[in-house]
Amino acid sequence: MSPEVERILAEAADLPGLMKKAAAIRDAAFGERVTFSKKVFIALTHLCRDTCGYCTFVHPPRRGEAAYLTPDQVLEIARAGQTAGCAEALFTLGDKPELKWKPAAQALEAMGHTTTLDYLAAMAERVFKETGLLPHLNPGLMTAADLARLRRVSVSMGIMLETTAARLGERGGPHYGAPDKEPAARLATIGAAGKAKVPFTSGILIGIGETRAERIEALLALRDLHRAHGHLQEVIIQNFRAKPDTRMAKAPEPSFEELLWTVAVARLIFGDMLSVQAPPNLQEPGYGRLIEAGIDDWGGVSPVTPDHVNPERPWPALEALAVESAKYGKVLTERLAVYPRYVHDKAWIDPALRPRVLALSGAGGLRRDNDWRPGLVMALPKDDVATLAQPAVRPSASLAPILDRATRGEDLGEDDIERLFAARGPDFAAVTQAADAVRRETVGDAVSYAVVRNINYTNICYFRCGFCAFSKGKLAANLRGSPYDLTVQEIVRRAAEAWDRGATEVCMQGGIHPDYTGQHYLDVCHAVRERIPGMHVHAFSPLEVWHGATTLGRSIPDFLAALRDAGLGSLPGTAAEVLDDEVRDVLCPDKVSTDQWLEIMRAAHKVGLRSTATIMFGHVDRPIHWARHLLRLRNLQKETGGFTELVPLPFVAAEAPIALKGQARLGPTFREAVLMHAIGRLALHPHVRNIQTSWVKMGIEGAKICLQAGANDLGGTLMNESITRAAGAEHGEELPPEAMERLIADLGRTARVRTTLYGDADTDRIAAAHAAAPLAPVTLEVATRWTGPATEGDKRRVLPKPRQAATAR
Repeated sequence: MSPEVERILAEAADLPGLMKKAAAIRDAAFGERVTFSKKVFIALTHLCRDTCGYCTFVHPPRRGEAAYLTPDQVLEIARAGQTAGCAEALFTLGDKPELKWKPAAQALEAMGHTTTLDYLAAMAERVFKETGLLPHLNPGLMTAADLARLRRVSVSMGIMLETTAARLGERGGPHYGAPDKEPAARLATIGAAGKAKVPFTSGILIGIGETRAERIEALLALRDLHRAHGHLQEVIIQNFRAKPDTRMAKAPEPSFEELLWTVAVARLIFGDMLSVQAPPNLQEPGYGRLIEAGIDDWGGVSPVTPDHVNPERPWPALEALAVESAKYGKVLTERLAVYPRYVHDKAWIDPALRPRVLALSGAGGLRRDNDWRPGLVMALPKDDVATLAQPAVRPSASLAPILDRATRGEDLGEDDIERLFAARGPDFAAVTQAADAVRRETVGDAVSYAVVRNINYTNICYFRCGFCAFSKGKLAANLRGSPYDLTVQEIVRRAAEAWDRGATEVCMQGGIHPDYTGQHYLDVCHAVRERIPGMHVHAFSPLEVWHGATTLGRSIPDFLAALRDAGLGSLPGTAAEVLDDEVRDVLCPDKVSTDQWLEIMRAAHKVGLRSTATIMFGHVDRPIHWARHLLRLRNLQKETGGFTELVPLPFVAAEAPIALKGQARLGPTFREAVLMHAIGRLALHPHVRNIQTSWVKMGIEGAKICLQAGANDLGGTLMNESITRAAGAEHGEELPPEAMERLIADLGRTARVRTTLYGDADTDRIAAAHAAAPLAPVTLEVATRWTGPATEGDKRRVLPKPRQAATAR
């Protein structure tokens, strides 16, 4: 920014015009949300070596008052925050009091510490370990060594720049007697935090004697540091409040209009680079106008502790803050102490802290809405259910045109789909209502399901996908269950039993057994077709197809044609996970790549084999990846028309290795899971007619919600579903026809028993399904060959992985 532009901006007097431009920039970057962090405020010490003219937080040592909170007091405050549902522990303190006050040095020595920052590190670590709260530290000036030590025990830190006007530190100025407020020193700390990769907060304090030009200078200095290091999470614009018993007790306070002007200018300077925050408790009624000026964050708000820096200004109740935000078209949304862009990049968070951050976060990097998790028997989130129950919700201005285009069947872009996934509050309801209207227009009100038996013929697998708790072998003996390998005879027996119970389909998938060749897959198809000619064989993921073709030295199209001729009727669209190699490189790095999966499906469709399409989401992925996945499916469907349905599969984390290691989120939130069904309907319309919801993943009540949010199919009755159960799901292994139809009737809809390819099931099949005897108990003979330690010989028997093979070719 040139000096002339700075001058023009400093002299800008059109406040409404500035605010309008700032709000437009904010809306484009952050949409309809305004964030806050639910925190507990831990004032570790009120001693400081600085004396600022406006500060009431700091005071000299007092007789009978401890220099520092004790560890027990710190934990008592933290536990109160934990009980109140806080996620952040904000530690605030004076700057290096031990250098000025003997009682501080003595207290530290008595506790076994040399400096205040040593004690801070110990307390932050203890709070994190004993409560799970995420520490955010405001320690004052820090060296590189200080930052490195404190980074290991906190997810973020901060220091207010306040001003770059060094003259304010001269005699008579607000910073006289405060050596740590010297602008160059504070800028050095902020810069060092960037080099140390610490997510950082800073800001300016307005109304302490600085000019508008000096405010702009300070904001530009922060912008330069952020451009150099990318570490500033937010910039706070804080207005001076005069306090009794301070040197500035009678100093004039800045007007609210002056605060609005500064917020708007800050937004214009920073654009969409980071968040702009202003504290709501320092304002009078009507503080929501700060949203009109361009803020997107209210800062930390505590339901437990006061604002120790401004104790005379209580926090607004969260309910009141939500109402005030809604007046200005924003949905109040909780974030963590570390902002989304740093949640997604593990370089910014210490490995010891990252698992907790992931456990607390949703796909967008904000705090999870609630504790609901896929696959577990839990009550649905009340707030989400209430939001979805609203009738005929009008979407926000930015969402409405996207929904209009989607409902007309126009292709949505990546940005459009990502915006849909950001829907919260009324927009969440609007997306689901639009999707359900498209569902009704496309396929009517009937809810379909198929009578199916799942046969997972082996759990022995030489792949090690991070999400899979099903596969077993010599390198995975510690996971749930024992290795097994069904014979062809047992597979046929189960298929015949399923036919007798009214099934129209057997769905067969398993691990990639090192001893299997493509001939085994062909033999299974032949055997089932010979024994039960009317049974539809829905089998073999693209990974199994690759394995079979590779072991026989045949091309993918040739092997698929052979499977078709042997009796294969269609393919499950599994092994897709998320069709973006940025995700796959973490989740399943040796599995088929995105392009390989799509090519195998393209080949299947071309030889006349239709397939489902799936997305397994809620782990290391983000909405941008979901958008890319849906677009890749849409493009292939437009080319081949081979997908029968989309099946969203929420990640079940309970037993998943990658989640147990703390390297993934705990599955999607309920809002995200419902949105995937709704947005799948909208993004794939009119090319994919059917959206299936998984009762195993969503539960009965969750499936009902999805059937009112764009889904029209309940999947299969399953009979012996085991892969999701291995991952820790609790919703059962079979949902018989009467239970399916009871669920559908509860919605006032009509049940339709379908075939795999969405025709109507024959009446004799329906009758047999409703009259089915209980399943015979199954026994799994342990494959003892695979229970011992791996040997070099075993490893040599394993084929190269798909991506390795592709590279070799």
